[in-house]
Amino acid sequence: MGFAAGISSLVFLALTTAPAGLATPVQTSSPVVDLDYATYQGYYDNTYDLNVFKGIRYAAPPVGKLRWQPPQSPAVNKTSIQSATEQPPLCPQSGAAQLPELYGFGSALGNEDCLFLNLYAPPGAKDLPVLLWIHGGGYGLFGAEYDPSEWIATNENGFIAVMIQYRLGAFGFLSSEGVHKYGKANAGLLDMRFALEWVQENIEKFGGNASRVTIAGESSGAGSVLLQSIAYGGREDHLFNNVIAASPYTTDLHQYDGKVPTGHYQDFAARAGCYNGGNVSEAAVFDCLVNADTDTLQYASANVSISGAWGTWAFLPVVDGDFIQELPSKQLYTKKVSGKRVLSGNNANEGVPLSPPFVNTTASFLSYVKSTFPLFSRSDYSRLLDIYGFRNSSPQDTAPRYDTLGDHGQNALNQSEMATGLQQTVFDIYAESAFDCPSYWLADAFAGKNTTESWKYQYSVTPGYHGADLSAYFSVGATTPTPGLIHAFQKIWGNFIINDTPIISIVDAKGGADNSTVPECANGDISWPRWNSNSPVLMNLNTTGGTTVYEKVTDNLSYWIREGPGVTNEFSLADASKWEGGRGERCEFWRSVGPRVPA
Repeated sequence: MGFAAGISSLVFLALTTAPAGLATPVQTSSPVVDLDYATYQGYYDNTYDLNVFKGIRYAAPPVGKLRWQPPQSPAVNKTSIQSATEQPPLCPQSGAAQLPELYGFGSALGNEDCLFLNLYAPPGAKDLPVLLWIHGGGYGLFGAEYDPSEWIATNENGFIAVMIQYRLGAFGFLSSEGVHKYGKANAGLLDMRFALEWVQENIEKFGGNASRVTIAGESSGAGSVLLQSIAYGGREDHLFNNVIAASPYTTDLHQYDGKVPTGHYQDFAARAGCYNGGNVSEAAVFDCLVNADTDTLQYASANVSISGAWGTWAFLPVVDGDFIQELPSKQLYTKKVSGKRVLSGNNANEGVPLSPPFVNTTASFLSYVKSTFPLFSRSDYSRLLDIYGFRNSSPQDTAPRYDTLGDHGQNALNQSEMATGLQQTVFDIYAESAFDCPSYWLADAFAGKNTTESWKYQYSVTPGYHGADLSAYFSVGATTPTPGLIHAFQKIWGNFIINDTPIISIVDAKGGADNSTVPECANGDISWPRWNSNSPVLMNLNTTGGTTVYEKVTDNLSYWIREGPGVTNEFSLADASKWEGGRGERCEFWRSVGPRVPA
């Protein structure tokens, strides 16, 4: 499977296809649910024994006067039963800058009327825990297209899954003084919150328990989960009790009226024909945007988003002083979070594909560092170069590429299966600043308190790039990773949702292969200590054996995939502070410079 399939297909549309050899679900019955504002009829999936409802409206269309406003309740429409059998329209898609089209991060027209959710529930469900999934995509892409059916089935249909959509790009994350004054920044985050409130009000009608909600996400979805946990200062509330954050994307969170979001706002407004740089009032610009044609706004959002540096998006969450009151690096340090427990994870090679793959000279490396972190002081730059071993790295290292072991030997500072030398250093800087260290901080925030607890893992299954883990839990139609790893990983996440712990049986962890290696307890379960900030332990989830197959995507990107008979699970516990040559120390560096990332 090539990189395009790994990122574009597995992260995007192909996740919803039916597994090979399985019949298309026969709608032997048509489940109906009567909500206060509408009645929906879904379908029965006899392959997985699930009632499926696709396209349930949870908020009013955020168009016209509702653009950049908090989400509103749907209008009451009880005149007829509404069909809930088709995928809802995607929100307007604003892609990432400079990435090749085959990576699957391109822009596309969508529909502003996109605040829908999909719901998967076992027939006759009663009092089941609930998963609410927030999709990733840099706050600019994708939607509720992930199919959790196999994941639910692996866990004996023991939970209900709710997959939501939220406003993306400029529609969800436009920010400036004018937006703050006349609308709401972070509209997309408010959509997520509104969906959580919808669950509280309606999930019992599907057999769910509103007091047992887990919010989960990957990449910007995991970043969103993190932001929901610190929302409104981390006040304790009833909307969720568990958090799963896979590769939490946490970077470039500027003040709502800062130079960067204001610049993107002005560029967006100019492309929409609402701002020419002259003496135009904030009210007039905002009113013009509210009344603009949707296609004009969609093209403006996409074109601003793709105009930046490699792998970046223009429209991101901001510190608005209300929903987000502090930078995550600061607030997580003070442990001001909502929820009771967290399962926090990252992948082995998070720096691919969102950081540039063509840094092959000392000059290009230094240029990357300075352009990526323009707010750094001279001291910050010096510390970064020291802690990442710049002076000991070769700009064009031709050494063999291979996965690091994590706890000894070569480490991720300048070695991986993706790259070596300064190119790998770039990958590691991006990985740790944007994904890995936020996952550490989140685990820290839930540790050391009487009322909260946390566990930490790394997904090291080759190739381990950012997003490669998605096919392990959204596995319908997936060809990688192996069935044994999929089973174990889905059990870990499922047990956390159902029983509040990721600790599973040794049998489940081995995934059907007796020669798999996993840390064992005498009681038949795996050993996995809770995260402790003073002596942090992570679970390294990996596979071994089988055959490694080389995949080349472009001249700048190639890797290996492990497949075929003989692949077994290889799980182990490791000191997270010493991991990859001292990641704990580097994460403390990133926390110390958080205000200047900003993160």
